[in-house]
Amino acid sequence: MKMKLLAGVMALALVGCSEQSSEDASTTTAADTEAPAVAEESADAAAAPRIGIEAAPGVAFDYAYTFRLVDKQIARVQEEHAAACETLGNQRCRIVDVRYQLSDEKLVEAQTQFKLEPGIARRFGANAIASVEKAEGVLADASVAGEDVGTEILASQQRSAGSKAEIARLEARLNSGGLDKRERAELLAQIGQLRGGLSGERQTRGAGEARIAWTSVAFNYVSNGGLPGIGHENLFANARETLMRSGSTALTFVLTLGAAILPWGILLALIVAFWRSRLVTAVRLQLRSSQKANDPAIPPTS
Repeated sequence: MKMKLLAGVMALALVGCSEQSSEDASTTTAADTEAPAVAEESADAAAAPRIGIEAAPGVAFDYAYTFRLVDKQIARVQEEHAAACETLGNQRCRIVDVRYQLSDEKLVEAQTQFKLEPGIARRFGANAIASVEKAEGVLADASVAGEDVGTEILASQQRSAGSKAEIARLEARLNSGGLDKRERAELLAQIGQLRGGLSGERQTRGAGEARIAWTSVAFNYVSNGGLPGIGHENLFANARETLMRSGSTALTFVLTLGAAILPWGILLALIVAFWRSRLVTAVRLQLRSSQKANDPAIPPTS
């Protein structure tokens, strides 16, 4: 049975109490002693959901936090949270998923999912909030969802007890004798079906016990803003870089084209210069004069 904590409960949890109970204080002291690398909870971190496992025995909690930071800080803070989990050791904290993505809108989105020992899950979240605040980020959203796994485990145990009693009754009937083949086959089929149900119930209880033994904690990291499709990029710097690239491309094109055309242009200029030189001009005039002398029909040039 799923048990979702209402928004009102979350609001009260976010506000918290200024004084913790002696039992909660002793639990916190033990957690700090075993994990000295975890940072101290700041005053602002009191906004973390204050949900203790002693308040709801048999309930498997899922914590979810959304942090809003500057894009360039997200990767560093995400690494800090992963390092804090590694410091606790894999018997108390495990990283099950890490994601980092630059969206089409040029904004960073990231997520890290942990499995934590239930007794330190809330403190781990509070210390994470403190590290985000040091990076000038904020806690944008926090939620706690619970599943009443203990009740389901109890119901499963009751079903298993009933199945065992029925198996014992059928086996006694089977051992009493006086049954034909058809009756024996039916009893054996029923016993086999009940034993299969017992195996399924054991798996269900095992999964439920694992849910209670580990608390799921998800940290979501989102950008603190920016223009859609642009993000936090400097428009003027981008325009200047685009202008420089365009100018460089144009200059490269002109130089390449000039290098390809220049030799042929020089050759053509030399040919024209040679054709118009005094020597060639004199030769052409002499040739024309000779043609006129040999052919009277050619009119004289003016």
